[in-house]
Amino acid sequence: MLLGIDVGNTQTAIGVFKDDNLTCHWRISTNRDETPDELAVVLSNLLNLADFSLKDISAVIVSSVVPHCTAALAEMAEKNLRLRPMIVGPGIKTGMPILYDNPHEVGADRIVNGVAAFRKYGGPAIVVDFGTATTFDVVSTKGEYLGGAIAPGVGISAEALFTVAARLSRVDLVKPAAVIGKNTETSVQSGLIFGFAGLVDAIVEQMMKEIEGDPRVIATGGLAPLIVPACKKVQEVDLLLTLFGLKIIYWMNK
Repeated sequence: MLLGIDVGNTQTAIGVFKDDNLTCHWRISTNRDETPDELAVVLSNLLNLADFSLKDISAVIVSSVVPHCTAALAEMAEKNLRLRPMIVGPGIKTGMPILYDNPHEVGADRIVNGVAAFRKYGGPAIVVDFGTATTFDVVSTKGEYLGGAIAPGVGISAEALFTVAARLSRVDLVKPAAVIGKNTETSVQSGLIFGFAGLVDAIVEQMMKEIEGDPRVIATGGLAPLIVPACKKVQEVDLLLTLFGLKIIYWMNK
């Protein structure tokens, strides 16, 4: 079985593929301080929930934007799984030309998302990933990675607001019933949810003017279900997009 792990700054997505099918998946908090042994315990417990064990894993692929976690996962895989993981990065075939000034600057997860979107939905495509940052990635009709945009994520924006504005208390990140808030709590919720939805729609609309064809707009990431209902330009929500891309890239290199 293939184990796919995508490490983000805030959350880590984990999936297990058996016979080309995603049999189970989890989303957990990213802990930059976890040791390889602690990672092995977490992974073992998750696999046990699906009636699997570490011994069932025959291959590992990792995309990560947290270098410490990348090293810890590699050590864990070699020590506990007796496997050398495939790390998405320089030297890994993706089948996607990267038309970036410096291709090495593009996060591994962004390339994985681009590969997955083109394979699953065709091109052109725009992927909006709602994570610690809100990233926009554009794939051409020919399957080229054209570039994108990076904006703050709703979570860190909310935290900055609550930290700097002394009289604003933390609120639950939920969509309010109306844009016009009737109290401080719903006013903050409106600004965050509808504000980010407007940001997404505006950036996607401008991107559509700069590329050829009629792009498919796909949202992914842990916060997508929160923001997308307020968006007008997003057509698909695919929370498993990155894991699907890891599977594609693994078999492409295998």
